[in-house]
Amino acid sequence: MKIYTRTGDDGTTGLYGKKRLAKHHIRIESYGTVDELNSWIGLLADESENISTSNFLRKIQVQLFNIGSHLASDEDSEYKLPDIQIGLIQELEDSIDKMNEELEPLKTFILPGGHVKISHCHIARTVCRRAERRIVHLAEQENVDNHIVKVLNRLSDYLFVLSRYIAFELKTKEIPWDPKL
Repeated sequence: MKIYTRTGDDGTTGLYGKKRLAKHHIRIESYGTVDELNSWIGLLADESENISTSNFLRKIQVQLFNIGSHLASDEDSEYKLPDIQIGLIQELEDSIDKMNEELEPLKTFILPGGHVKISHCHIARTVCRRAERRIVHLAEQENVDNHIVKVLNRLSDYLFVLSRYIAFELKTKEIPWDPKL
């Protein structure tokens, strides 16, 4: 199988099905941003020394790929798409709660940073928020499974708490936001 097809040389890309869209179409932006998020999650999994966290991040990657396949399919597609595991929402919430049990309560906004692993987690969080915004925009125009937005919303919360938990594991001080600096 060749990786290049030359069919996108005209500025369009094909969905699963027969439909072609401009590469700047909000649908392409949506699944492209999910793909970017998946890459950042992969980096976090690679960097994690916590096997449980790494394994959970890999599970998230699979679900992001499933989400991407739904976003990359036209409504007339005859392809059988993988299920979006809505149970992931509860798993993300459970993981957030478990990490929060070990963390000091948040008393102020914190700045991204303090360690490269923490910064990577914050980048993943902000890409997740961008993916969520793109998909909400798409959903205003076309039919989108409402579980996708819920998963991404909860995932961004998870990534925020994970960034704090990474700081805790690394014994790195969080950087409080001081608007007077």
